[in-house]
Amino acid sequence: MGTDISGFLEYRAPQNDQEPIWYCAHDLSSLNDVRNYDAFGYLFGVRNYANFRPVAASRGFPTDASAPVSARFAQLTEWYGEDGFHGTTWITWAEMKAVDWDEPAEKPDSRLHEYRQTPNGLWMTGKASWSGAFAAAVGLKAGEVREWPEGSEWLVGHTLYRSVTICRRDAVTETGEWQPVWEAMKELAAQHGDDNVRLVVWFDD
Repeated sequence: MGTDISGFLEYRAPQNDQEPIWYCAHDLSSLNDVRNYDAFGYLFGVRNYANFRPVAASRGFPTDASAPVSARFAQLTEWYGEDGFHGTTWITWAEMKAVDWDEPAEKPDSRLHEYRQTPNGLWMTGKASWSGAFAAAVGLKAGEVREWPEGSEWLVGHTLYRSVTICRRDAVTETGEWQPVWEAMKELAAQHGDDNVRLVVWFDD
């Protein structure tokens, strides 16, 4: 069973002469509904197989969330119970702008990267937390997991397995599925300010 993300974009603005409050702007699913564990780990510390230092992990549901977002979260909690979700947190556009996209993960990816040789060079075919062929080749017991030094590699049959440390830019690429989210946040921030735009998220398995 995999892990999926849900959430909303919000912006904060004054209400008459009162203190600013948060308003709901977009449902995250209308901008990005892709299951990307590298992004989940780097941003929110969920399914963090790549071993990033998360930007905004485990902050909980904001107590000042907008009425529609609070109502939706309460409804889902009633349907599925408090244990139906995890990793609930939020991040502002100001925090996203401050990210160092070239910052590497704190240690190599827990999943070995798999490559095949092609006429144009090595082609990455996936990442493996466990491979029977690799385990047999290096003498791992069933279910045994090890940490391998950066750059370690093994050719098993036609597959090259390599230990790789990725950076934030690898997890959330410039042309990837998160770009519509960033563009929406950027547009809202141009009107309301970087600290007054945030993404509220939670996860379910």
